[in-house]
Amino acid sequence: MRKTLSLLAIVSLAVTTYGQGFLKTRGKDIVNEKGEKVILRGMGLGGWMLQEGYMFKLSNIGTQHRIRAKIEEVVGKEKADQFYEAWLANHTTKTDIDSMAAWGFNSMRLPMHYNLYTPPVEEEPVAGQQTWLEKGFAMTDALLQWCKANKIYLILDLHAAPGGQGNDLNISDRDPNKPSTWDSEANQQKTIALWRKLAERYANEPWIGGYDIINEPNWGFEDPKDTRGTAENKNIPLRKLMVDITKAIREVDNNHIVIIEGNGFGNNYRGVMPVWDNNMVLSFHKYGNFNTDDAIRGFLKLRDQENVPVWLGESGENSNTWFTEAIGLVEGHGIGWAWWQNKKMGRNQPLEIKIPQGYQQLLDYWAGKGPKPSEADAWKTLQEFIENIKIQNNILHRDVVDAMFRQVQSTATLPFKTVVVGPKTTIAAVDFDLGRQRHAYYDRDSASYHYTPGVNTRGNRGGAYRNDGVDIQADDNGAYIFSIEDGEWMQYTVSLAREGRYDVAFEVAAGNDSGRIAVLIGDTPAPWEVLVPNTGGEKNWQYTKPAYVYLKGKTLSIRVLANKGNFNLRSIQLTRKK
Repeated sequence: MRKTLSLLAIVSLAVTTYGQGFLKTRGKDIVNEKGEKVILRGMGLGGWMLQEGYMFKLSNIGTQHRIRAKIEEVVGKEKADQFYEAWLANHTTKTDIDSMAAWGFNSMRLPMHYNLYTPPVEEEPVAGQQTWLEKGFAMTDALLQWCKANKIYLILDLHAAPGGQGNDLNISDRDPNKPSTWDSEANQQKTIALWRKLAERYANEPWIGGYDIINEPNWGFEDPKDTRGTAENKNIPLRKLMVDITKAIREVDNNHIVIIEGNGFGNNYRGVMPVWDNNMVLSFHKYGNFNTDDAIRGFLKLRDQENVPVWLGESGENSNTWFTEAIGLVEGHGIGWAWWQNKKMGRNQPLEIKIPQGYQQLLDYWAGKGPKPSEADAWKTLQEFIENIKIQNNILHRDVVDAMFRQVQSTATLPFKTVVVGPKTTIAAVDFDLGRQRHAYYDRDSASYHYTPGVNTRGNRGGAYRNDGVDIQADDNGAYIFSIEDGEWMQYTVSLAREGRYDVAFEVAAGNDSGRIAVLIGDTPAPWEVLVPNTGGEKNWQYTKPAYVYLKGKTLSIRVLANKGNFNLRSIQLTRKK
């Protein structure tokens, strides 16, 4: 991993912005104390203080408090407590922050669960008073030290407010059987008091980048049927709470930016304006829509209207193509960003948590599809889960990091893996170059526009190995490209040990004999087309008849083109002819 981290550190140096003193707002820009404009390039630490079920294949359970109850059900309360203590100690560590700094991030967004800082209102010993818990503050202190050591700004984000601030329960770990943030004055007062306590503690810390005071409210104040808050026109309770929080912060801290989010998951600012503080940033969140000026035009208008900076405070959960386009879009307008999130199960973030042995048995039991595992087996799986969340045991997705930094600045491609062509060389088909769509590869479906009506695309439909648009599945023998369509291609940059003539064959699987493969060496097409045989099915693999190519030069690119698709591809084999 160290070699990979060093490589990514080198390619990201050109786009890393380091800070100097407290961040402030100056008109439409965020600046440091030298007056230099700062583009925040951040990562959200989702899953650490606050678990959402989808992050760990637990969408059917959803909220953290329900996940915890399920764990208690199989191993008991004492071991569940041990699990969560180990989780908080190991999910995000100094090594995680060091690594993200090396990749190019200059800020971290910490999604906080209030219950690490203060108990729920119903558990307060004296109603209306606030009890403070050291756990959350100590974790935040440690994280701040790791960020300071790397010259990274830490943005505090109240992701789970007391009572829960929305109808999307998972985001805030909300229990719908208890009063929400909006249904309870006590919850609102606890929220205000928590922010005052945080501001008092960190008032003089210049590496605190700002206070993101309430994440993604989604609530119909005027119409309860408007469960997402997207149709709300007045937002009176939301504005009032945010004004009250800001007032409490300013009683103890005039140094830090206050970041606000509209209703409708951070995007509905109707009734919220005008701004009420002279050091304020408007945040918006962006998922699954097109990366065009039209998609952010409303926020650009708000920026002009209020003369304040806007910030893409949360985005991600898509393909590398979408990442590159989205970041390029907002940076082109001078807007910083924070991605979601640094690690989970799955491949569309920098770090992937490997699935523990026995985990499927737990999933099946919790879904009502299988028997209850023994306490010993369940505990063994959960202990392995803890080991797997550690960064040294994560899978690093270099392609994701490359897409978020280098590819935003350059259309150049890089080898995904070092391949030196010798007497007989096999190249894994999934190891095509790092780079943008239409430069390193071409796939007809390279991103997901799941919030765009009428657009049914997914990107990598197999969801395996890497996060580019190419469709990849995995079996016991490794990963392979499937569902290849007409005109799609992949490029492989290789080093050549010896010039000469080489036979090339393709390991394919197909239930028909219609596939046809062409090859370009550099810009020169090979004078033939390889026919893909009917191998007896999409899981039955065999090599095509060899064709020849002449290879010369120290480094060259080989582009494999499906003139006719409808086949699967596992590898390309090159054999030097004497």
